[in-house]
Amino acid sequence: MNTAIELSGLTKDYGSRRGLNDLSLRVEAGQVFGYLGPNGAGKSTTIRLMLDLIRPTGGTVRVLGLDPRADAVRLHRRIGYLAGDFVVDGRQRAGECLAFLGDLRGGVPAARVLDLADRLELDLSARVKSLSKGNRQKVGLIQAFMHRPELLILDEPTSGLDPLVQQTFLDMVSEAKAAGQTVFMSSHIMSEVEAVADRVAIIREGRLVATDTVAALRARSFLQVRIDFAEPVAAEEFAVLPGVTELEVTGSTLTCRLDGRPDALVKTAARHTVTGLHAESQDLEELFHAYYTGENPAATPHKDMA
Repeated sequence: MNTAIELSGLTKDYGSRRGLNDLSLRVEAGQVFGYLGPNGAGKSTTIRLMLDLIRPTGGTVRVLGLDPRADAVRLHRRIGYLAGDFVVDGRQRAGECLAFLGDLRGGVPAARVLDLADRLELDLSARVKSLSKGNRQKVGLIQAFMHRPELLILDEPTSGLDPLVQQTFLDMVSEAKAAGQTVFMSSHIMSEVEAVADRVAIIREGRLVATDTVAALRARSFLQVRIDFAEPVAAEEFAVLPGVTELEVTGSTLTCRLDGRPDALVKTAARHTVTGLHAESQDLEELFHAYYTGENPAATPHKDMA
């Protein structure tokens, strides 16, 4: 099986509000797939539809080759799921809670739970109700990973975690991928998935606005360029160059935004004596924010089903 998740024309209406609008998406088996968008964009709605926790208004869903509605029991055995609002019985100790959840899955070796708890620095003897949000999130992560499922579906998995534990989580995701597992993780933070995702999809207001690799998204970002010359230069000489916008010349210093290849700009600058050159890539979070807000990114977003 090459496809872990396939959504086609998926739509979900909530009365007068539409949660998802004609969403089509495919995730290949063995990938880490980042599903990105601001809060309220439709990420959790998509995940709940994939698990048959809610029913679609239109469209189809296939997960691990199965219909989530007709094959829910078989499918859920093969999935590790962390909800965005993970809740368990607060009266139990964390270790008791995880042992109970492991038994529901047919048994999980205690050593596996202890190893994950040690890595995430979770006190298994503490009662769940006494745990901070971050430590409750660790319980949720352990129960999702502990049985080594074929598919991990993680909704805002690093919510409440401190930066060191976030890195441990990303290491766990990389290890899952190396073991052949598929990881589908939602987030509203691009940098959170940049290091581990093979592909990302960006959703805004229930619509898919981009699907691509992180590298391809970065390639669409622009350069912010500053060139220092020995003598003043004419702005008109550079304003006509392809990809050059937001051009300013102050004395012998030129600044501009450059979309695309720098070849023409570099060759034109070389006609003069260049004393300094600085080019800075657009921060990926800024590019991501452009998709969030509906502003025009550096290039037209590419949509696909792969």
